[in-house]
This record gives sequence, structure tokens and C-alpha cells, in this order.
Amino acid sequence: MGFYATQVLPRIVNAACGMKEADPLRRRVCDGLAGEVVEIGFGSGLNVPFYPPTVTRLSAVEPSDLGWQLAGRRLGATRIPVQRAGLDGQSLVFPDNSFDAALSTWTLCTIPDAGAALRELRRVLKPGAALHFVEHGLAPDEPVRRWQHRLDPLQQRLFGGCHLTRPIVDLLTGAGFTVTELDVFYEKGAPKIMGADSLGVATSP
Repeated sequence: MGFYATQVLPRIVNAACGMKEADPLRRRVCDGLAGEVVEIGFGSGLNVPFYPPTVTRLSAVEPSDLGWQLAGRRLGATRIPVQRAGLDGQSLVFPDNSFDAALSTWTLCTIPDAGAALRELRRVLKPGAALHFVEHGLAPDEPVRRWQHRLDPLQQRLFGGCHLTRPIVDLLTGAGFTVTELDVFYEKGAPKIMGADSLGVATSP
């Protein structure tokens, strides 16, 4: 990866995704997490302040060294043990049935093979365990979808492979999850093409 991907893009993501407007969504998606949790796309630890005290340990999967460094202040302020445990959400280093819950926030848009990452999450989750997610993806309205398809190639080039058009619920069910809670909406303050969010809970079999 080049300089932009390793040194610039993580700072852009830290700033753009760290806006206060996203805090209520992070709080909502983290609500109910408990026990041993795995988070894919940990980034710069923007979810850390919102982990509930019921989380006993968190394993963070994050490919960016700079992203992990930017998380330092947030990690220093939490009492929940957080360890960096793997670089690739498509190939998790954990045994089967390892975790009580999983977390993914605005991550599935960028992972090259999102289906593979979700299958890996299902593998490492205990039976009946929950994946908490908030993701942007394919909009519910056709006019917005048309613009998403037009701008998707540019989005990928500018934002490290981020897609605008991934069908989040279809990806989850295709990987074997059952979606038990779902809220689909346009994120306040974001352009509709980038802010078509799906927030919810999906359980593993």
C-alpha cells in the first residue's frame, strides 16, 4: 500500500467518522454488547467510549498501524481490556465459537470480500451470539441508488476501496446470519448517497 493509504487515509477516516453526529449511532449499536467481543474494522477506536461495562474483553481486528496508533488516547481512557488481534477480517485468527458478540461499524463497505468476513464472524461467534452492526450501503430509494452506482468507482478510488452500493442485509443473510433487529435510515448531516445506513442485530445459528 502507498503513502496515501497508510498515512493519509486513516487520518481522514478518523476525522470524518469521528464527528459528534455519529455518537448516538455508536451508542445505539454498542448497546447490549456483553462478554468477549470481537470488532472488525476497529480503526482508530471510535467505538471504545461507547462499549458498555458488560464487555469483559474486546479483540480488535484492524489492518492499519496508524489507525491503531490513533486509538491510543481512547484505549488509555477505558477500563475494558482491548487487544489488537489480527489484521484481516476475511481471515480471523480465532478458533470456532470463541466470542459472545461481534461489532462492525461502517466497515463492510471497505472489506474487499465482505461475504467472506461475515462468514468468518459467524464461524468465531458462539451459537446464537449476536453481531451488532451499523453500515452504509445501497439506499432504499431508486433515485439515490442510481447516483450511488454512478459515483461508486470514484468513491472507491478516493476512500480506500469503500463501496456505496453494497446490500447490507443481503450480505448478512447470505453469510448465514438471521437479522433480528433492523433500522434503515438516512444518516443526519450526510449526503444520501453516503449516508444510507442499516443499524441492527444479526444472530448466528
